[in-house]
Amino acid sequence: MNAGTAPFDLVIIGASGRMGRSLLQQLPRFPALRLHAAVAGPESRFLGQDSGELAGLPPNGVPIAASLEAALDNAALAMDFSTAAATADRVRLCAAAGVPLLLGTTGFGPGIATVLTDAARRIPVLEAANTSLGAAVLRDLVRQAATTLGTAFDVSVRDIHHREKRDAPSGTALALGAAIQEASGTPGQIQYTSVRDGDVVGQHEVLFLGEGESLRLSHEATDRSVFARGALRAGLWLVRQAPGRYQISDLFKEK
Repeated sequence: MNAGTAPFDLVIIGASGRMGRSLLQQLPRFPALRLHAAVAGPESRFLGQDSGELAGLPPNGVPIAASLEAALDNAALAMDFSTAAATADRVRLCAAAGVPLLLGTTGFGPGIATVLTDAARRIPVLEAANTSLGAAVLRDLVRQAATTLGTAFDVSVRDIHHREKRDAPSGTALALGAAIQEASGTPGQIQYTSVRDGDVVGQHEVLFLGEGESLRLSHEATDRSVFARGALRAGLWLVRQAPGRYQISDLFKEK
């Protein structure tokens, strides 16, 4: 950020959740972003609580609020790491307010595609099932392997997450599967296995099984702050983009 340039005002949707709190904890490392509002569901028991204190930080004067529409007023960027319910409504509100959106929520199903396409005519929308650099590299490696191996190898995708994660397979697992199908040029069968147990942050493994040989590609996140820092970095990139639909790989292409 250049001297004299005001920071971008950020709205965190799902601020009381695991990822929301991690974003709050990592935000001080990004002076080009400033917390504008912290939003949770209307039934959240944390409504009215200082969002800084909720994240284990000193008070920041920004309470957890329920109204996204009010939060988006004068905002420059929104990050949604809330639950899948009402995702379409949240996307529409961001588009109506002209606020760029990083959508980290997963498990909302294919019906959201039309809503995202409509929103992307007015604002930049980044769909980020996983915001870590390592996971982005894994997707590129998986795509390369699928291109080379084609349909000669059977493929399985396995993901392991904490017991509270609701969607299975994970959004990252499905993105890996989509990359495989696109690269191989065939909608071949991919076997998905999901484990929900303990407090695992996130593990993903792709296994290519051929005759007499196998190839295993994997990524493991041991600290949720990896995703938070990646999301904040991606958000700073997103606010400078034209309206359209983007993926996290678009950000890393500029390295």
